[in-house]
Amino acid sequence: MPDASISLDKALSQTRTGDLWLFRGRTMADRTIQVSTNSPVNHVGMSVVLEDLPPLMWHASLGRSLTDMWSGARHNGAQLHDLRSAVLLWGNKYRQRGWFRQLDHPIDRETENAVLRIIARLDGTPFPSTRKLATGWLLGRTPNITGKIEERQLETAYCAEVMAVTYEAMGLLPKGKRPSWYDPGKFWSGDTLHLLEGAQLGREVALEIPPNRHGAPGTSGASAAPSRDGMREEQARWSAALRSAGQRLPQLLRRG
Repeated sequence: MPDASISLDKALSQTRTGDLWLFRGRTMADRTIQVSTNSPVNHVGMSVVLEDLPPLMWHASLGRSLTDMWSGARHNGAQLHDLRSAVLLWGNKYRQRGWFRQLDHPIDRETENAVLRIIARLDGTPFPSTRKLATGWLLGRTPNITGKIEERQLETAYCAEVMAVTYEAMGLLPKGKRPSWYDPGKFWSGDTLHLLEGAQLGREVALEIPPNRHGAPGTSGASAAPSRDGMREEQARWSAALRSAGQRLPQLLRRG
């Protein structure tokens, strides 16, 4: 595992759309996912950094502790979360080690729109059962005669599948593999992920995840809640940011 480390605050200030966040835990559920997918890590998510929105994490998980910033509800499966809240949750509540991996590739408005279209289509897609996860991983290693990854065919969404479909929509992954061919380990530098357009992923940097003492926005069960004024300011900031993103969504879907 990499020795270099970075504070969460610094990682959040540096992150851009397409950067990866990887996690590894030691619980039975974590080990089950690692074994079922033959992967050294059990979770991967992606940064989404748009306009005046705070940094977000696009991923899929079993949990529903955080509010999905796309739907405004709490559910498992494909979700869009406040990035800081998500990292604190995985590091503290789930007791996972985390790593930050930056994407070296320019992200233009067209690429951002492609990400938003994928989020609109997949958000809320449920997380698969352990049996379906293992079966899907095996199926993903059979030839895909269609030669195309189809996000609309996903009845369930595992984190690595969501990353694969999103990276393909961004023009970073070649077509031809089923989404279930990908597991979190494919996004770890120990494996070979062939990106297009000259894009490269940097080495993993270990995250220094602080204790969640201040009740990060969107979480439940934080050890100390923010003040009422702070909460109102945070909610107002989120409402304004989401309205800004929401105004673009109908146009994006019409173009999609």
